[in-house]
Amino acid sequence: MKALVAQELSGPAGLVYTDAPDPANPDQVVIDVGAAGVCFPDLLLLRGEYQMRLDPPFVPGMEVAGVVRSAPQKSGFSAGQRVSAFTMLGGYAEQVGVAPDAVVPTPADIDDASAASLLGNYYTMQFALQRRGALHPGETVLVLGSAGGVGTAAVQIAKAMGANVIAMVHRPGAVEFVESLGADAVLPLTDGWRDAVLAHTGGRGVDMVVDPVGGPAFDDAIRVLATEGRLLVIGFAAGGIPTVKVNRLLLRNVGVLGVGWGEFVNRTPGAQAEVGAALGALVEAGLRPPPPVRCPLAEGAAALQRLADGAVHGKLVLQP
Repeated sequence: MKALVAQELSGPAGLVYTDAPDPANPDQVVIDVGAAGVCFPDLLLLRGEYQMRLDPPFVPGMEVAGVVRSAPQKSGFSAGQRVSAFTMLGGYAEQVGVAPDAVVPTPADIDDASAASLLGNYYTMQFALQRRGALHPGETVLVLGSAGGVGTAAVQIAKAMGANVIAMVHRPGAVEFVESLGADAVLPLTDGWRDAVLAHTGGRGVDMVVDPVGGPAFDDAIRVLATEGRLLVIGFAAGGIPTVKVNRLLLRNVGVLGVGWGEFVNRTPGAQAEVGAALGALVEAGLRPPPPVRCPLAEGAAALQRLADGAVHGKLVLQP
C-alpha cells in the first residue's frame, strides 16, 4: 500500500509518499481509508515535540474514516461496513489496522471526510466542555484560536449545548468562516482584546475560556474570567507553555483545568463510548462539521505545511 511516511523529525518536510507494509495483525479491524484527519498533535509528532516521541520511520495519522476490509470475529464489525476510528498512528495510508474498541460506525448521512473531522477535535471538545468544564446552558464561552480545528469544534459544540459564544480570531481572513459556525460575536485577537471581551460582556467577563493557543494570550484569558470561571487548557499552538500564579486563582475564585483527552481515554475504560454517545446525540440533532479542506494523500507534506503556516481554516483531511 501507499502511505505518507515520516523519514525524519523535520516537520512536514520529513514526510515521504512511498510504499509501506499492509496491516497484518489478525486481532485488528483493517480499514480501507477514505479520509485521514490532520490534527495539531500530528505536527508536533513530526517535529519531535509531542509527549510521545517516536523515532523515524513511522506513519502518522490519528483519525480515519473508511470501509472495513476485514475484522476479527466477535469484534462487532464486518467487511464493507463504513466506520471511523482513532488510530493514534498509521492513518496517513491507504489501509490501517485498528483495535476494535477504537472503531465506531459512521452515520449513514455523513461522508468519510466529515466523519474523520468529527473524531479528535470534536471528541476532545465534547469531553472538555461537558465533563471537564461542566458547561451549563446560558453561560458565556470565549474560544481562542477559533478558526482552527479545535476552535471550530469548540464553537459548534458550545452553541449546541446552549452557550453564548465569543470567538477570537487572529487571522483577518478567518472572520467570515468563524461567523458561519454560529458564534454570537467574533472579535479580533489584537492588542486590547481583553478590553473588547469585557466590554462585550458588560464588564462581567466570561464563564469559560477554551484555550488551544497558550503563549502570551493566556494571562489575559485568566483576567477575563468571571467569578467561578474556568479556563480549559487544550494545547499550546503558540509554542509557549504559560505559567500561572495560583494566588490569582484563589483571590478571583477561578480555575484552570487541563484537558488531555488521549490520556483520559487510556486511563478510563468506557470513556470513548461515553463521550461518543454524547457527541452522537448532538450529531443526530443536526450538528455537522464545516466542509473540511481536502487534499490528496500524495500531496500531504505540502498540505501539512499549509496547516503549520496557518493557511487552513477548520479541518484538513488527506484522501488516498
